Amino acid sequence: MTARQRSVAFLVLVLLVLGAGTAYALGDLHRSREQLSRPPTVPSRESAIAPGGPYLAFRHTGLDSEYGVVALVPLADPAGPRTFTGADCDRVDATRDHASCLVSERGVVTDFEARTLGADWQVEGTAPLPGLPSRTRLSPDGSLVATTSFVAGHSYLSDGFSTATVIRELGGRSYGNLEKFALEVDGSATVPRDRNVWGVTFLDDTTFYATVATGGTTYLARGDLEARTLSTVATGVECPSLSPDGTRVAFKQAGRPGGRPGWTPAVLDLATGARLVLDGESRNVDDQLEWLDEDTLLYGLPRDDEAGVTDVWSLGVAAGAEPVLLVEQAWSPAVVR
Repeated sequence: MTARQRSVAFLVLVLLVLGAGTAYALGDLHRSREQLSRPPTVPSRESAIAPGGPYLAFRHTGLDSEYGVVALVPLADPAGPRTFTGADCDRVDATRDHASCLVSERGVVTDFEARTLGADWQVEGTAPLPGLPSRTRLSPDGSLVATTSFVAGHSYLSDGFSTATVIRELGGRSYGNLEKFALEVDGSATVPRDRNVWGVTFLDDTTFYATVATGGTTYLARGDLEARTLSTVATGVECPSLSPDGTRVAFKQAGRPGGRPGWTPAVLDLATGARLVLDGESRNVDDQLEWLDEDTLLYGLPRDDEAGVTDVWSLGVAAGAEPVLLVEQAWSPAVVR
């Protein structure tokens, strides 16, 4: 039985016992029992070769035989035919030469795995994950990979959630769980027992940023791999994503317009500390944002009327900017320049 067949079998069992709504609430994007009974609809396909110019890699979420498979489209034609890679991933990030693919392998016992893929999208290496896949990022040169997984709870909104975030060299050593790094909060060394670290974004092969939560506050922290340190630089920043020029961080900020729960996209200028809250997007953006270019962000949102189906939206980095649908039936976008 293939991994996809095991996944479908597990989903049907969950749906029979719990119902489709509970299965979706567990945080994994899979089809309902009714949708599974539909005949597959295969989208247009091109060859298995990546586009020559800049392209977007993402998890395909159309309700068809390619559900969960990573697809590629040229940035010049994001709504065009998709190249399917054959790689099943819950979350994905990619460069020209490598990809990071987080996977849930379902069976009697569900296993979680981080896979390193080559330019041909074939597996080059694996590492176990201690829990549900959440975030992954590659460094700009593709030499480092960061993974975040939930080890308790299934959402950042869950009380008492816990994460495990690890940075590894591709094909080399692991720097271990970032919770073990020395932590400075507001310039003072501290060793809190309640710390959580998630959402890594790389500046280069030594410096990175991540969210650190402790004492009921979330911080943006700057990390140094060689010194094994984390130092807070701002508060209220979750799931940071560095701009292509490295001067700004896009993130999700707690709270939505009208005081509703959830998160709103925002951008922090690292030099000045100025924040721009992009409240033209009023929906709950629970994602690690991706930069399409210096002026545009990407993120995934679930559809309200189709369980398991998500779309990738774009949003300009400007006051009053409104979201635009960029790629239908897509999740976990990664821009490959």
